Amino acid sequence: MDPVRNPYAPGAGQRPPELAGRDRELDAFSVVLERVAKARPERSLVLVGLRGVGKTVLLNALRSAALQQLWGTGKIEARPGQSVRGPLASALHRGVREIAHRHRDPERVDDFLGVLKAFALKSGNGRWHPGISVPAARGRADSGDMEIDLAELLLDAAELAGDVGVGIGLFLDEMQDLQSGDIDALCGACHELSQNGAPLVVVGAGLPHLPAVLSASKSYSERLFRYARIDRLDRQSADHALAAPAAEEGVTFTSDALDALYTATDGYPYFIQAYGKSVWDNAPGTPVTAEDVRVALPEAEAELAVGFFGSRYERATPAEREYMRAMADLGLENGDSPVATSAVASLLGRKPASLSPARDSLLKKGLVYAAERGTVAFTVPHFGRFLRQHAA
Repeated sequence: MDPVRNPYAPGAGQRPPELAGRDRELDAFSVVLERVAKARPERSLVLVGLRGVGKTVLLNALRSAALQQLWGTGKIEARPGQSVRGPLASALHRGVREIAHRHRDPERVDDFLGVLKAFALKSGNGRWHPGISVPAARGRADSGDMEIDLAELLLDAAELAGDVGVGIGLFLDEMQDLQSGDIDALCGACHELSQNGAPLVVVGAGLPHLPAVLSASKSYSERLFRYARIDRLDRQSADHALAAPAAEEGVTFTSDALDALYTATDGYPYFIQAYGKSVWDNAPGTPVTAEDVRVALPEAEAELAVGFFGSRYERATPAEREYMRAMADLGLENGDSPVATSAVASLLGRKPASLSPARDSLLKKGLVYAAERGTVAFTVPHFGRFLRQHAA
């Protein structure tokens, strides 16, 4: 079929043509937006799940929903070892710019921008470049203590948004990569916002162990956030994600083809887009059959092996690869569910303590996560299967 008309979009964080299976999260967030704007108490939101389940896509969709309600929004992606102060200041600056033109008191806006500038200048680089011409404020959000400064800054931003009857949304991707001090500050700021009923919400997205990271920071974090576990799609939603955009182009799938695609993708949104794209490019016409799927599978798997799986495998050191291969071998019988670290050591004939450096490095690189105490699991679905088939 015509590749130009191919509707599938297997890009990282790229919105698919049909955002299937996420209506519950979108509807719940609409309620949050309305409640916060009416000064009703509401918790911030954290999306958790494996890579490839569409967390970033959903995060962007929630941000779009906030923008439709005329909220100010800003988004950042946390990076390991990087302070969030500078990126957060830039994101909040954008959010405030989106609402500032509706504010009746320009001096109030300038006062806040002075506080924002003072906060940003404490990032350590000694400069602030986005174009805030007002002087930095003194005595507000400039103590150098991130927990104090962030709470003061977000409360001031929320008050500014409340003046025009809206809120501000801060959207944080890869939230598990925040430094421990920044996580402490973020939890503390969310606590202050909640206590004050301030119209500002934080929406984070991260790997499955993110709730444990937040809980280790503040014991009350489970009450600060509403956690939404984002998982693979059920069969009906997965079929819809494939069939709906194809139908827009006059193409249908046989039931056997949809069976074969669900078996191949396991309902993971990224795989649905990747396999869908390959099947479209290889199928001679409509309807798409199970035989068309069978012919296209090797091409899709080869592309995933290089871009989705291979790029991550290449980041690992030889010791880390050995550890992951052992995990994959142990996962053969349990569908790559979490495996005990003691079992990995036993399989490799090593003492658990000697493998700690490799395990800890894999955790920092985001290739595995600690599912629960004494166990590890891959952050990427089907990664164990990839290792068993391709990694020597």
